[in-house]
Amino acid sequence: MASNRHLGRIVALQTLYEQDFRQEAGDDSFVVSEVLNRNVQRYRETIDDIAFIEALVAGVSDKQSELDDVLQPLAPEWPISQIARMDRVILRMGAFELLHATDVPPKVVINEAVELAKAFGGDNSSKFINGVLGSLLRQKEGNDPKPAKKS
Repeated sequence: MASNRHLGRIVALQTLYEQDFRQEAGDDSFVVSEVLNRNVQRYRETIDDIAFIEALVAGVSDKQSELDDVLQPLAPEWPISQIARMDRVILRMGAFELLHATDVPPKVVINEAVELAKAFGGDNSSKFINGVLGSLLRQKEGNDPKPAKKS
């Protein structure tokens, strides 16, 4: 199941990345459910927890503005709009899971986000994402976070 969730996060990442790109390009024809269905169908033989993917995509989509507001103070040197698109989407996914998922341990959420960053982000993405999400976790747990720096 764990590897299945990892693949599920990859599918969610593909969907949310396309959403971010097409919305920024002003594509009014984008329908998240259609793109998600297309992406899930590519892996239909290996994915058995489609509900997890749907909840992750819907949650990040619905709470994008709220997530950005939470993330921005944690990386004050980098406005959300200036963070690389892939990193931005991974951060939103991780923040959503940290703040709203009750069935995934926080350390697993951060580890998964770091692994996605290593696979799909830039050279320093994994460190940046680890720092920002680590700060969010400390904030959530009541500790005072230090803002993350992008190398």
